[in-house]
Amino acid sequence: MAKDIGKIIAEGTQIDEAVKQAVKEAVLKHKQAGNPIVGMKDGQMVWIKPDEIAV
Repeated sequence: MAKDIGKIIAEGTQIDEAVKQAVKEAVLKHKQAGNPIVGMKDGQMVWIKPDEIAV
């Protein structure tokens, strides 16, 4: 079944889900490798230690 790319882009749902899944996988890989990530806390960018990363 061919998908209408214009409809997919207009709705955005499939794109949003794909991005969420990609971010989840990237964060998990950082945690597993023992690497920190950057996040936001109280409006400030902060480093989040691997043991503090919630996946």
